[in-house]
Amino acid sequence: MHMNQNIVSVDVTAEKMPVQIDDQGIIVSDRIEEVMMMCGRSHFIYEQIGNFAIALYVLGFLDAEDIMAVNDIEVDEAAELLTEHFTEIKEKDLPLNYSIEKSKERYLLVIGDPLFPLHFAVLTDTQSQRPYFSKLRYFGSGFDSLQELMSDFLGEDGLGYKDIHYFKKKHFRSGSRALSANIYIVREDGSYMVV
Repeated sequence: MHMNQNIVSVDVTAEKMPVQIDDQGIIVSDRIEEVMMMCGRSHFIYEQIGNFAIALYVLGFLDAEDIMAVNDIEVDEAAELLTEHFTEIKEKDLPLNYSIEKSKERYLLVIGDPLFPLHFAVLTDTQSQRPYFSKLRYFGSGFDSLQELMSDFLGEDGLGYKDIHYFKKKHFRSGSRALSANIYIVREDGSYMVV
């Protein structure tokens, strides 16, 4: 086998560069498909996985190989993850042309008090008639409009549209470490001590 040893210089400008595909978007889409496949099956393990676990699994927060390995998440755990990894935003701050497959940003719709949430739904596509993906109590997993989501909760313990909150995933810099420094006090005799 003969290999060509000639090196060719190619001028590639930013305009000619191919669009990079966000592999995280593909992974999220695959997880949604996986959950949708399980939704149609009568399986006791799937039925025990609640909406918090489904939404957080789709977003990659749970250390599980697949949906069947996910443990359910209690309200206090869900609230803690929400506080630690998300920042509350106003509805007007949601992007108009958002697609979870194309963006690195991640958004959650939260129904109920964020400290005691009732429901998590993942924002998937703002251009869709049904932009939210979640698992409802009675209908399984799927995509819903805000009205469809709220129809499952309206009137329950006085819940209304005022109890809808939007959250954006925080970005943590990878590899960031706390800076540390030693303070040296040098004495006249040349000796020193570390403070």
